[in-house]
Amino acid sequence: MRVTRDLPTLAAGEVDVPFVIQGYEEVVNADTAWNEHSHPWHELLWNEHGTSTAVVGSQVWCITPTLGLWMPAGQLHSASAVAGTSYRAHFFRHGTESALPDVPVAVEITPLLRLLLERLEEVGLTQRSRAVTEAMVLDVLRPSPRALLVQLPTSSLLRPIVEAVRADPAGQRTLDGWAAALGCSARTLARAFRAETGTSFARWVASVRAQHAVQLLSLGHEVDVVADAVGYRSASAFGAAFRRTTGMTPGKFRAR
Repeated sequence: MRVTRDLPTLAAGEVDVPFVIQGYEEVVNADTAWNEHSHPWHELLWNEHGTSTAVVGSQVWCITPTLGLWMPAGQLHSASAVAGTSYRAHFFRHGTESALPDVPVAVEITPLLRLLLERLEEVGLTQRSRAVTEAMVLDVLRPSPRALLVQLPTSSLLRPIVEAVRADPAGQRTLDGWAAALGCSARTLARAFRAETGTSFARWVASVRAQHAVQLLSLGHEVDVVADAVGYRSASAFGAAFRRTTGMTPGKFRAR
């Protein structure tokens, strides 16, 4: 069963709020999708358990317990999460100043940031303690150089490749193979991938595989099983490719 939730589209600052930072937590009991919407406040998305996905235009972001996503106020986005995912959302009043940009960006959920956010949920926290903790959260929030991000090509030329690779990340068809199947040259496809994604076909495939791998790792699958599921011949080859793509090891995302 899949549940779809409809949320409104609101401009940045359209709704006045009494909070500086306010947290929300939920465990979804069914596969859940949120329609395209926007909030009047900034939002920091991360998960206590499991993975979820946010889509901004042609960008697909993977959200995990260690890598969150900053969603600026007024930014249109949709989202999805599988059953059992425990997701966290912290809302930041529009106009609150931080080192984060006015575009979606990955945020590493460090142990310090997690502790500070959890402290804001304590019952009986004094107004002074809340203000100090909120200031510390804003001080440690920083964009991460790492991101589980896939830029989706949108042209009709590349659409069959995008659909096939996302449906089966373990597929081994090369750019030459796709060129033969689509009746064009490999050079044409390579140029199109570079123009639409800013990267090569091989790197794009690696990023799709990394996102799929993180979803499997978060469910507790062994690394060698995940490696095979996303098209690598060994766990070591998978680990090397995963680190090149994400800057992190697969073990960082594996549920214990």
